[in-house]
Amino acid sequence: MSPVLDLTADPVDLTATLVDVPSESGQEAELADAVEAALRAQAPHLEVVRSGNAVLARTNLGRPTRVVLAGHLDTVPENRNMPSRREGGVLHGLGTVDMKGGDAVMLHLAATVVEPAHDLTFLFYDCEEITADRNGLGRVERELPDWMRGDLAVVCEPTSAGIEAGCQGTLRAVLRATGARAHTARGWMGVNAVHALADALRVLAEYEARTVEIDGCTYREGLQAVHVSGGVAGNVVPDEAVLKVNFRFAPDRSPAEAEAHVRGLFPGYAIELEDMSPGALPGLSAPVARELVAAAQARPVAKLGWTDVSRFSALGIPAVNFGPGDPSLAHTQQENVAVEEITRCHQVLHRFLSVSAG
Repeated sequence: MSPVLDLTADPVDLTATLVDVPSESGQEAELADAVEAALRAQAPHLEVVRSGNAVLARTNLGRPTRVVLAGHLDTVPENRNMPSRREGGVLHGLGTVDMKGGDAVMLHLAATVVEPAHDLTFLFYDCEEITADRNGLGRVERELPDWMRGDLAVVCEPTSAGIEAGCQGTLRAVLRATGARAHTARGWMGVNAVHALADALRVLAEYEARTVEIDGCTYREGLQAVHVSGGVAGNVVPDEAVLKVNFRFAPDRSPAEAEAHVRGLFPGYAIELEDMSPGALPGLSAPVARELVAAAQARPVAKLGWTDVSRFSALGIPAVNFGPGDPSLAHTQQENVAVEEITRCHQVLHRFLSVSAG
């Protein structure tokens, strides 16, 4: 039997309740059932639909603008950090940061903001923490595309309760070097593929990252070696070596431009793309985004990393990250969130979404 969620409870208490429902990626059904049941029972002003283990809810008030709020229900596997526990002003437990604190804020707003300044869409989705092809938000985009539409998207990923605008793009490429095997006692008769990576490693060591300012947000690019392999045996000259690099690029570059940049840095190497995700422009010049910034009363900063805001940006929707919790604590055994950050996120979003803000 699914737990009963009180969506009108303090978002801090609601966070603890959500944390105590296991929802590892691919196993979100119990929590999705609870979220769906609570929204149907406690938020009759919302249209609610189910897509797999994603739960979607929205108003249809005919407002001239729509704000989409998105949060994933899944977590990484438990690491002796359940159930939740509260110590003073800190809530500990799996998902407190990534991202059940943000989900709790969204659920409370969904139930209590019945006359919003903007039409609202709430997306609670599954499988964000695993491979992109299983991400529930991607399924919603494919099967229920109208639910992704809006004038601003707020992804409630952890940002320490500050607005992080847009996101970097990410590219992972595989460089291969080939040689010829030989006995190491007669190494001159072979060609060492590991040695052939020297030029590429030099490029990486000397690379100067570009810094770009967009909408007042500073994005710093980065290019790093993340894996290297090669070698056959302790007495054999290796005939193949592999180097994997990760390029984090500013959102003013398209994926094609990012790929061309990387290929241009490593002439002479066979290169194949292993993964590519576009960045997202901050979009802070959009009128609805400016309203959110005003409600937050704090200067937005660039998101140095990739999040699902990229999916909204690709649809032409300005998107920001805004949620409680220090992202550096995500996926750690010590995951915890300051209670005041959950409260601040709720207050900012309530102020932004309420009629008085419009």
